[in-house]
Amino acid sequence: MLRKSFLTAAVALLLLPASAVLAADEDFPGLDQGTFELTLTGSGSSNNDADAGVASLQGSFGYFLIDQLEILVRQGVGYADNDNLTGGGTSVTASTAVALDYHFDLDRWQPFIGVGIGYNYGDSDVDETFFAGPEAGVKYFVNSTTFIYGLVQYQWFFDDAEDIEDNTDDGSFLYGVGIGFTW
Repeated sequence: MLRKSFLTAAVALLLLPASAVLAADEDFPGLDQGTFELTLTGSGSSNNDADAGVASLQGSFGYFLIDQLEILVRQGVGYADNDNLTGGGTSVTASTAVALDYHFDLDRWQPFIGVGIGYNYGDSDVDETFFAGPEAGVKYFVNSTTFIYGLVQYQWFFDDAEDIEDNTDDGSFLYGVGIGFTW
């Protein structure tokens, strides 16, 4: 049920009604072939004593191969300190991925859909595994080179290559909100 509601929200992002699109901006260059992009997303949380928590940071570098079609490299890193909460100590995790996204040119609004593939790794107690899955989101340009964005991804994990059928239920959703720049 929860997966279905998240999928519905992702589809709704892509089907923004025309009335929600702002009037055309003559100065907005669009996302054309040869455009570069850099994004940054961060998050964190802690317990009420602020002596245990998690923090994560993700960045991406993209290039538009043709108008509206972007290839990206994403790098994420996360840190968890649960020593004072569960006695679990600290851990560092990371993720490296490549994605291909198609953007729908609605002037300042740029909904997109795509697919990504990558690898999760980190401390010895972290399961290292490949992942792949669909993604969707929307960018809103606050000026001609700066945007805010939201991204939803689903990642299927492939920790047992010999039993692909069992991996179809082994995955998770990832969400992000961040800022980006184009040039």
